[in-house]
Amino acid sequence: MRKAAGEFEIPLIEMEEEISHLKGVPPSPDVLEKIEKLEKKLQKKREDIFSRLSPWQRVEMARHPDRPYTMDFIDFLFEDFIEIHGDRRFSDDPAIITGFAFFHGLPVCVIGHEKGRTLKEKVYRNFGMPQPEGYRKALRVMKIAEKFNRPILTFVDTPGAYPGIGAEERGQAEAIAYNLREMAKLEVPVIVTVTGEGGSGGALGIAVGEVVNIMEHAVYSVITPEGCASILWRDPSKKDLAAEAMKMTASDLKEQGLVSDIIPEPPGGAHIDYEASAKIIDQFLQAALTSLSDLTPQQRIDLRYQRFRNMGFYR
Repeated sequence: MRKAAGEFEIPLIEMEEEISHLKGVPPSPDVLEKIEKLEKKLQKKREDIFSRLSPWQRVEMARHPDRPYTMDFIDFLFEDFIEIHGDRRFSDDPAIITGFAFFHGLPVCVIGHEKGRTLKEKVYRNFGMPQPEGYRKALRVMKIAEKFNRPILTFVDTPGAYPGIGAEERGQAEAIAYNLREMAKLEVPVIVTVTGEGGSGGALGIAVGEVVNIMEHAVYSVITPEGCASILWRDPSKKDLAAEAMKMTASDLKEQGLVSDIIPEPPGGAHIDYEASAKIIDQFLQAALTSLSDLTPQQRIDLRYQRFRNMGFYR
């Protein structure tokens, strides 16, 4: 049985397992008819569940253990990816992947968080929580991209920057703040895609762009619901209330003008079909590159500036 994002997904997984079992037995008219009925029932059940997901259930979807990560999207979207390591100051940070590749023949820079799939990989990637050297590595590669006029495509999926004492000693806050300032001045297109968790400055450190898209079941917020509940109510179990109050889902963010577009996911979520998810993202990336390619560097900088300057501004 595949892993579930939350209790709401368990009935769907059980039906999928039943269909898979029936497809493994010798076919007969009765079996084929039963499979067809179950598949229709599964589709209806899936549509019903996903049409009314709560904000907290969206968070669970964003954290799904099988959700595609940056390396998965790199495999499907890009050709000849060459990874670049190290910040040339302290060390390499595996929580952030950086490098260059080709996107439909166009040379681009690719940067993204990586959480890791197995326990060993998760420990190696620090569960997708970058250290200061990760942000400095990312900026080093962005500057190379700017020098050679290559668009920058970033993929955001982190619970937040690593809060350990070593990270603080090496200037975690300064590294993120410096990235925000320098990314705001980049002359090449910067296109951001929030694919899972967009956690606070840990996300924003590679997410200052003219276009900031978010996947349908991803979230983006200044703090986790558990952290917010701990601060407001001294009770992390009230995470569902916090998730609702924080307006961190894709639809809420779009309504507030905090993201450019919502990228649809395959029925049941991106973890159901990596390739289909990548194909949808591909269309949005192509559209964004087309819209930005005719702009001058200053126009791109102005567009980026206005996007973030208008956040939280109301008449």
